[in-house]
Amino acid sequence: MGETEEEKDQAGKLFENFIQASTCKGTLQSFNLLCRLLDLDPQDHETFYCSLKTRLTSWRAKALWTKLDKRTCHKEYKKGQACVGTKCLIIGGGPCGLRTAIELALLGAKVVVIEKRDTFSRNNVLHLWPYTIHDLKGLGAKKFYGKFCAGAIDHISIRQLQLMLLKIALLVAVEFHVNVEFVKLLEPPENQENDGPGWRAEIRPADHPVANIDFDVVVGADGRRNTLEGFKRKEFRGKLAIAITANFVNRNTTAEAKVEEISGVAFIFNQKFFLDLKEETGIDLENIVYYKDNTHYFVMTAKKQSLLDKGVIIHDYIDTEMLLSSENVNQEALLGYAREAADFGTNYQLPTLDFAINACGQPDVAMFDFTSMYASENAALVRERFGHQLLVALVGDSLLEPFWPMGTGCARGFLAAFDSAWMVKRWTEGRTPLEVLAERESLYRILPQTTTENIGKNFEQYTIDPGTRYPNLISTCVRQNQVRKTFSRITFASLFHTIFTLLNTLFLSVCVESEIRPGKLLTWCQKQTEGYRNVSVTDLTTSWQSGLALCALIHRFRSHLIEFDSLNEEDSANNLQLACDLAEREFGIRPFTTGVEMAAGQEPDKTRMVTYLSKFYELFRGTPLSISDSRGADENSEDYPSKAVRSMNKVLNLVPRKRVPKVITLLSQRCLSATNFSSQSASCVGEGRGVKENKVRSMASQLLSKFEESNPSFTLRRQVRTTKICPPFPLLRTLSVLDSVLHSLYSTVVCYYSDPFIRQGVCGTVLRVQLSLSDACSLSLCLMVCVLQKKAQTQNAREFHNKSIKEKAVHLRALFSGDVTSTSQRTVGKVSLAIAARAETLVTLYETDHRPKASSPCSPPGSLRREFPGSGDQCHSCQKRVYVVERISAEGLYFHRECFRCDTCGSILRQGGHAFDSEQGKLYCKLHFTQRKNGMNHRRTFNSHLVIVLDHSIIHLPFSF
Repeated sequence: MGETEEEKDQAGKLFENFIQASTCKGTLQSFNLLCRLLDLDPQDHETFYCSLKTRLTSWRAKALWTKLDKRTCHKEYKKGQACVGTKCLIIGGGPCGLRTAIELALLGAKVVVIEKRDTFSRNNVLHLWPYTIHDLKGLGAKKFYGKFCAGAIDHISIRQLQLMLLKIALLVAVEFHVNVEFVKLLEPPENQENDGPGWRAEIRPADHPVANIDFDVVVGADGRRNTLEGFKRKEFRGKLAIAITANFVNRNTTAEAKVEEISGVAFIFNQKFFLDLKEETGIDLENIVYYKDNTHYFVMTAKKQSLLDKGVIIHDYIDTEMLLSSENVNQEALLGYAREAADFGTNYQLPTLDFAINACGQPDVAMFDFTSMYASENAALVRERFGHQLLVALVGDSLLEPFWPMGTGCARGFLAAFDSAWMVKRWTEGRTPLEVLAERESLYRILPQTTTENIGKNFEQYTIDPGTRYPNLISTCVRQNQVRKTFSRITFASLFHTIFTLLNTLFLSVCVESEIRPGKLLTWCQKQTEGYRNVSVTDLTTSWQSGLALCALIHRFRSHLIEFDSLNEEDSANNLQLACDLAEREFGIRPFTTGVEMAAGQEPDKTRMVTYLSKFYELFRGTPLSISDSRGADENSEDYPSKAVRSMNKVLNLVPRKRVPKVITLLSQRCLSATNFSSQSASCVGEGRGVKENKVRSMASQLLSKFEESNPSFTLRRQVRTTKICPPFPLLRTLSVLDSVLHSLYSTVVCYYSDPFIRQGVCGTVLRVQLSLSDACSLSLCLMVCVLQKKAQTQNAREFHNKSIKEKAVHLRALFSGDVTSTSQRTVGKVSLAIAARAETLVTLYETDHRPKASSPCSPPGSLRREFPGSGDQCHSCQKRVYVVERISAEGLYFHRECFRCDTCGSILRQGGHAFDSEQGKLYCKLHFTQRKNGMNHRRTFNSHLVIVLDHSIIHLPFSF
C-alpha cells in the first residue's frame, strides 16, 4: 500500500490506544482516529474488515485477526455473504445487544446500534457460564482485557464486558451511536411501490442520520423497559425477595488480593455463617455473593424484618413498590447495612470499605425487589405494510429477565442473540414469515429451561445454528398456525374488513345509545355521585343545574382532571362550563348548551339531558375505579359496555370494554341444513344465557304476574322449610327458548362462500382474500340493508316484549304458520313448523289452566326442546321408575344404568362419551351419531348464496367471486 514504517508505527500506536481504552468515549475517539489515519470508512461494512486487516500488521493486531478469522470461517456465515443487503437496527448497547450486533455483522448485514447513554458505568459483576467464557475468548477477549477469567475466575463487570464487545463490534464494521434515543417505529407511507421508503425509526435527536435509514430487522435490547410495541409480557411472581448490591473501591493492594471470593453461599448450606452474622450484627440474610473485579462487588438477599429492625426501611407496607420507594428508605442506614454485611462476609480482611461512585455521583449501593420476573410472550414478530416487511425481535432482559442468584442473565442473553442471528439468516434465505416465526418460538421455549448441564458440552462446535448448542432439539414444536397472531399485515382485504367493522361499530353505537332507559340511567348516576359533597341526584334535570353533580361524575372516573373539593356550589355557571369543556376535550362528548344557559334557572330539557348523560353512561360503565377512590369501588362493575362503545373507545384511546356477541356474523361454510340451523339456534340460547340472565329473570317475573292477574286463584306455593318451587317451569322454558330463537332470527346474517373465495396466498401459507370492486359494492349494499332495517327491527322487538303472553303466542303462530312456498322460506321451514306448533300449544295453555300436558309420543320432530318427566324419577328409555342408586343423569334426564345404551349398536355408553338426539330422544355412541348425521346432511345440497335474515324476511342477493 506504499505505507512508510513511520505510518505503520503510528497506526500500531493508535491501535494500541484503542485496545487499552477504558471508557466508551475514549474507545470511539481512538477508533475514529485510527480509521482517519488509515483512510478507511467504517460505514463501508462489506469491505471494512478485510481492508483493516491488510493495513494493521502489528503483532497484537495479527493475533486478534487470527481469532476473528477462525470465527468467520463457520459455514453459517458463508464468508460474510449470508445476509448481504439486510439492514439491522439494534436498540441498546448492553452486552446482549452488542453480542447480537457482532453476529449479524459477521453474517454480512449492515448493523446500526443506538445507545441513549454515552458512558458505560455499571459496576455490577456478571457470572459467566463456561460456554460464555469460551465464546468471548474466541472473539479475542484476552487481547482486550488480559485478566479476563484468569484461573478459576468466572465473572466480569458489566462495564468491562461492554467495552470488550464494543471494540470487537467496531472492528467488524458495526455502527455505534451514543446519545441517540429510540422513540417508535415509523410505518412506510401509503401509495407507494416496493422501491419507496420502508420501515424507519423515530429517534431523538430527530435530525440524526439514523432516522433516514430503512431497516429490514429491528432488535430490542434495551432491557426491562423494552420500548418496542407488540410484545406482551407475562409475570412470574414468588415470595418477597429484597436484594442489595454494593460496590466498594478496589485499590488492588496485596491485602485485598488475599481476600477470598464468595461464589454463592445460601442459608441452607451454611447456617452457622448466617446465624453468627445475625447474632453479631443483627443482619439477617438468605444468601450472599462476593466477586472481586474492578470493584469489590457484593450482592445479598435481605429479610424484610431485618431491614425494619436496622432502620433501613422506615415503614412496613404490604405494597412492595411503596415498601422500597426512596421516601421509605433511609440511605445512611442502607450504606451501614451493606458495609457491615460485607465486612463480616470477608472476615474483616478488606482494609477499607469505601463505596465506589455510580454514574449519578452517589455511592454505588442499590436495593431492589426481584419478587417478580417478566418474560415476553413471544420472541419475534413480523409486520408488513404496503409491500414492506419488518422482522422485529427481542434479546436480553427485554426477552427474558434473569434470576440473578443463578447467574443466568448473560448466558441466556447470548443464547438468545445466537438464536436471533439464526432467525435473521433464515429470513434472508427467503423462508416464509410464518416458518421463521415458528422456528424462533420453538427455540424460545427452550431458553428458560437451559442450564449449564443441559446444553451442548462441545463448545468448539458452537455456532449460530441451534442444533450445535441444544441437544435433542425439536425446532418444529411450535406450528405455523400458532404464530399467525405475530404476523400482522395490511392488504386490501384487511382494509375492507376494517372499514366494514367500523361502519358496523358506528351503526351499533346509535342502536345501543337509543336503548338506554331513563330510569336505569338515573339509578346509575345516583350510584356514581353518592358520597360527594352537596350532590344529590333525584332527577335528570334540576339536580344537574349546580354543576357539582356533573363534576362529581367526571371526578368519579378521572379524578386527576378535577379538584372537586375546590369547587364552589354557588358558582354553578363555572362548574357547568368546566365539566362541559372537560367532557368535550377529554372524551369527545359535545355539550348541547353552554354552562351559563344551563345555570340560568330554567329547567333543562329532559330529552337533551338524557341524551347527554347517556354518553357518560356508555363511556364509563364497566370501567374499574381507581384504587384511591373509596366511594363504592364495585358499584360500577355491574354493567359492561357494548362492543360498539368499546370499539369506539379504542379509536378515542379510552379504556377497552368487555366483549359482547356480534350482531353481524360471517360464517364461511358450504351448506346449512335445517337441522344445523335448529341446533345453531339452540346453541345460541346456551351461549347467550350468561349475557341475558337478567333479561330472562325479568321476563319470568312478568309471566308470573300475568298468571296471577288472569287467574287470582293461582299463586306460587313456596315451602318455607325447603327450596322446592312449584311454578309451571316447562312453560317458562318453552317461552324463553322461543324468545331467544326469535331474537337470533332478528339479527342473524349468514354468508355462504364457495371454496374458490379463499385461496392460498403468494407466500404459500398466508390466506389472502381477493375482492373485486363489484363484490365490495355487493357487500356494501348488504350492509346498507342491515342499517336501514335495524331501526324498525329494534322497534318491533321492543313492541314484542311489551305484548302479553297470549299476544306473543298468537304473534308467533301467525308469523310462522304461513304457506311455505319459496325456496328461501324452506331454509328455516323446519324451524318455522316447530315454532308454530309450540306457539299453538302456548295459546291452548293460556286459554285453559296454564298447565302443560304431558308430551305426546308423536310430537313434532322439529321440536327445539325436550319434555321432561312430569312427576317422579322415571327412566327416559324404559319409562319405569328409577332409584337414586341405580340411575344415571344425562341431558337433564334419568336412565337406568343398563338402559344407557346406543340405540344403533346397543353398546353401553359412558357419561361424556355419548350423543343425544333431541328430536327423537335417543342415545347414540359418537360413531353412529356422526354417521347418522352425515347420512341426513348428505341428501341436502345448497347453492352458494348470501342469506340475510332481518325483520322476519329473507333477502337473496346473488354473489360471485
